[in-house]
Amino acid sequence: MNRFLKYGLSLGIAAVTFSALGNDTIMVTEQQRKNAQTLIDDAISSDLAYSIVESLTTEVGARMAGSEAEARARKWGVDLGNELGFDRVSVEEFNMPFWQRGELSVSLTKPYKQHLHGTALGGGAASKGSIDADVVYFRSIEDLKKVSKGELKGKVAFVDGDILVKSQTGAGYGQANQRRRIGWQHAERAQAQALLVRSVGSDSHRFPHTGMMSSKEGDWASIPVIALSNPDADQIRRLHRLGKPLEVNLTSGAKWQGDVQSGNVILDLIGSERPEEIVLIGGHLDSWDLGTGAVDDGAGVSITTAAAALIAQLPKRPKRTIRVVMFGAEEVGLLGARAYAKRHENELDNHVLATESDFGAGSIWQLNSNVSEQATLLIDEIGHVLSPLGIVRGKSDVKGGGPDIIPLDEKGVPTIRLSQNGMDYFDLHHTPDDTLDKIRPDELAQNVAAYAAAIYLVADSDVEFRKK
Repeated sequence: MNRFLKYGLSLGIAAVTFSALGNDTIMVTEQQRKNAQTLIDDAISSDLAYSIVESLTTEVGARMAGSEAEARARKWGVDLGNELGFDRVSVEEFNMPFWQRGELSVSLTKPYKQHLHGTALGGGAASKGSIDADVVYFRSIEDLKKVSKGELKGKVAFVDGDILVKSQTGAGYGQANQRRRIGWQHAERAQAQALLVRSVGSDSHRFPHTGMMSSKEGDWASIPVIALSNPDADQIRRLHRLGKPLEVNLTSGAKWQGDVQSGNVILDLIGSERPEEIVLIGGHLDSWDLGTGAVDDGAGVSITTAAAALIAQLPKRPKRTIRVVMFGAEEVGLLGARAYAKRHENELDNHVLATESDFGAGSIWQLNSNVSEQATLLIDEIGHVLSPLGIVRGKSDVKGGGPDIIPLDEKGVPTIRLSQNGMDYFDLHHTPDDTLDKIRPDELAQNVAAYAAAIYLVADSDVEFRKK
């Protein structure tokens, strides 16, 4: 038996029924409704997606962009696509710079000795030997921005902030993330020896949150930049409030290793009537190296691959081609997404719609879109189809179908977004806690049901999605 097609897992979700829209426009035929119903039923009773993410996180593990492990993940993706019966399986390679975090040690030495739990941030540099220095405290990134050139010479800067507030939508992450992304630029201008920042996460564990910094005119940091776990950042804040002198000792081995090869894995179900028209879905194959990349983004890869694989079991392929892209090197700057958009720039007019699953494994609760007026009617009806899964129809003017879809969205490719519940997402992603046990099979199956039904109805339609 195919190891990825073990159906029959009961997930306790009620059977789905459809209700007709109150208008004269028939956007979905009765047969299409029946097929969508079949896909939902099959997805709810299937453990296919969980089997896929279990395989990826167990057999490959963490998959740092550009690493040997990411290369193994691409082979895993090709093998999976062939095993699941996709019509066309390929890898589109691209070159990228490779950063490794190396070994890290960071400890408080005054007012007493205490090991701190930290992690190097992507793009940071190695220390020049062991650094022993006073710590200068900044309550926020805005305070660090005010320092004068050379003001922190010989010091280590620490940028505090607040623990990220838990939110279904992830609101607040972008703003809080500024200390991670650009803090180094101001610390270097002030000639600090290193920069410490509060981890950008919503967890209260000593699990620091890593991630990529932003480059400045193509240049990266020349000092170590380290994220400290929230409890350790809390401790430094309390000591600062007491007026205690703060000193740290740290060493970091982070550095760039030169150019290496990455790639996007492409799995196609070729359309039965208009194969040149592409409905693109996917997730990113790489992950950070602290955990095993289960929620970010093994879940997204498994959801979209399983959804397409279920569509492939229908008696007839949809009219349009469904393309699953396992994007490479997302975590270090959407490199795979940009490589895909560049490689296919002459074909983007044939990309009917694009969306990505990259916000964990929580249940989908909302459907947003940014498509033509006619296609909005279809998305509205798809919203009715998905409503028994607990999904509400959101707005029809929301740009962006996910991080890796940004380069396509910028080129005018229409998008939808099946928004997941991200209440605990920033407890987990980019931390050592991003592991398989955090994924609930029933919620994963609900995601697959939504993607399978929605993408099938889009791919089997005659609607023009692109706005004029």
